[in-house]
Amino acid sequence: MEFTPKTGLKGLIENWQGDAIAAISVALIALPLSLGIALAAGAPAMAGILSAIVGGVVTTLYRGGHVSVNGPAKGVIAVILFGITVMDDGSGQAFNYVLAAIVVSGAIQAVLGVLKLGRLADIFHSSVIHGLLAAIGIIIFAKQIHVALGTHSESPSIIQNLIDAVLFLPEANPFVVVISFVGLLLSLFHSKISFRVFQFFPAPIWVIALSIPFVYLFNFFEPHTLEFFGNAYSVGPHLLLDIPDNFADSIMHPNFAKINTVEFWTTVISILIITSIESLAIAKAVDKIDPYKRKTDLNKDLTGIGLSTMAAGFVGGLPIIAVIIRSTVNIHNGAKTKWSNLYQGLFLLLLIVVLSPIMKQVPLCAFAILLVYTGFKLASPAVFKQVYNQGPEQLIFFVFTMVLTLYTNLLIGLLGGLLLVMASHMLLAKEPIGQFFKLIYSGGSRVEENPDGSYDLKIKGIANFLGILKVDTLVNTIPSGVNVNIDLSETRLVGMTYMEYLVDYLRVQKDSGGNVVIKGLDTHVSYSTHNRALKISLNNAAPKLSPRQLRLQTLANERDFLFNSQVEWDTSYLKKFHFFEIRPIERKSNTLKGRFEEINMSWEISDVTFNEGDAFSAETFNTTLMVLKINKPIPVFAMEKEGLFEKIFDRVMAFTGFKDIDFEMYPDFSKRFLITGKDEAEIRSFFTDELIRFFENRQIYHIESNGEAIILFDKIKLARTDETIALIDYTKELARLLA
Repeated sequence: MEFTPKTGLKGLIENWQGDAIAAISVALIALPLSLGIALAAGAPAMAGILSAIVGGVVTTLYRGGHVSVNGPAKGVIAVILFGITVMDDGSGQAFNYVLAAIVVSGAIQAVLGVLKLGRLADIFHSSVIHGLLAAIGIIIFAKQIHVALGTHSESPSIIQNLIDAVLFLPEANPFVVVISFVGLLLSLFHSKISFRVFQFFPAPIWVIALSIPFVYLFNFFEPHTLEFFGNAYSVGPHLLLDIPDNFADSIMHPNFAKINTVEFWTTVISILIITSIESLAIAKAVDKIDPYKRKTDLNKDLTGIGLSTMAAGFVGGLPIIAVIIRSTVNIHNGAKTKWSNLYQGLFLLLLIVVLSPIMKQVPLCAFAILLVYTGFKLASPAVFKQVYNQGPEQLIFFVFTMVLTLYTNLLIGLLGGLLLVMASHMLLAKEPIGQFFKLIYSGGSRVEENPDGSYDLKIKGIANFLGILKVDTLVNTIPSGVNVNIDLSETRLVGMTYMEYLVDYLRVQKDSGGNVVIKGLDTHVSYSTHNRALKISLNNAAPKLSPRQLRLQTLANERDFLFNSQVEWDTSYLKKFHFFEIRPIERKSNTLKGRFEEINMSWEISDVTFNEGDAFSAETFNTTLMVLKINKPIPVFAMEKEGLFEKIFDRVMAFTGFKDIDFEMYPDFSKRFLITGKDEAEIRSFFTDELIRFFENRQIYHIESNGEAIILFDKIKLARTDETIALIDYTKELARLLA
């Protein structure tokens, strides 16, 4: 990007139009989701709206982020449900007691930010956090599936709720189920429907809007029964959203009568931990997709969210969190400053006032199916597979935390998961308890400045989640923008969360102009090929190449290419391509480099790992990708097979300024390929008759130009050796045409 948007009032004046337009899309998503989250948490529906409004208006006035959006999120559902359950004394004040806990947790959160303890969230092991979130997903699913089916489970047990969902399936209300089923289909296939009008509104809006005709069809406005296959089912207003006619009537106030009880403080700590971890993790995730590469002041953000949470609790709202889905939509739609968050809060207030009569016609099952879908994604088989790919031990930590949380509560689940990880690290490091902690906190790690101005960060001993605060203190002594060598050769054990911290630091340092190299892991082994997997040192162990790496090494030797099997963390050049502009890249490895000497063009093939989706439920993809450097300017464009990458390619292409370009003289070519770009005249000139015939008669790759180079890849998977050779040969022919 050419410039960074101004901050403060100057930024407001300069970017108000773009921020306001983005905020409209965010408010449209926030409206149904905020209502649904509150309902799922057992709170009044308007508690979610109040939280979203406070998150937009109040948080913007004091925050450390730039384009993140604040409000209620799915992570708070389980803690609010827990608080309402444990503090329910039959007085009808259960939610008021929870509001008091929300106020106190917000105050503690604000103090943690003032004390600059935002990094405390990093010490929680990532697999444990994912296990906690999977449990939250199951809790959401177990509670909301009954609303979506029109059944009811009396059991306080989440496991029994799931069992009851199956047992009560024959009793499901078909007139509720049909609405839920249509909503589920919309959630699943919204991104695959190509109509631009349909894509203009997010899936939750369509789920809500298309549920209303069914309400009129089945007449939910009057209590009565409808027959289906000889059975009578009750329908009526009890199946519709109930919100006050007057917005002021939605305001509730906290009751601090339970402040001296264990249940109250357990709720406070649970809210504090969940909201702090999720907010800080999402803040870092938003930084990765911010096109201006700005960094969130995590301590200031923690204070701002804490103050907003206090404000929300005082008026009857849920805890405030940075929300990844709304933040991503905000960025995709052109938001540039923090004021977009303020606008979305104001737009949401306007929407709920104007649309209140319409929202009362929405069936509860429409909100429920949105949350059923969300809950499933948090604990889907893909999540288990992703954790397993990080190492079988990570799956054990994940499942243990998830199961313990489901049978106890979030706080016990978190602490139990962390204890299991710590005990496992002790056993793997083969050190007694005293020596284990000594190697974590007094292992001899240090920072040294070199004569050339670069720095060496030498890490020794046990490098696991408990030592992150110590290494954070060390890296804070290293200036931004300098070159850093991180040496892990003298570590006994390197945990996954520790590696994630180092990689995050690497990215921050690279964004400020420095180069970072992580080395010293050649003699470490792990149970997984995942690059951040738990690693244990085996002295004198020689690094081994995998069978695939051996084949690539042989190919390099035969054809005089350069091959490097090691991980390369510098992936900044790939961010210049639109495909990776909004997708965080993990790493690249197994790099082949060569040159087409006769036309003087260099190329590089590497395995690239990148993420797609939400911060905690993001899916990891691997692809083998070719980069071809062109020796002349070419137009910026993207070309792919029609519909090939619908699952992961831009779902908001209409908002990027890219236009689908067809070639009337080549109708078959236009049907097979989707070509997008901003400068249509340049692109048409670039696609000569000869080049079009070349693409028509050969294998279809995703091809994208950044103006000076092109990237090519086939499937979103690692290429076999024969596929790598085919990609090189294809690129060589293409390069000759371009030359």
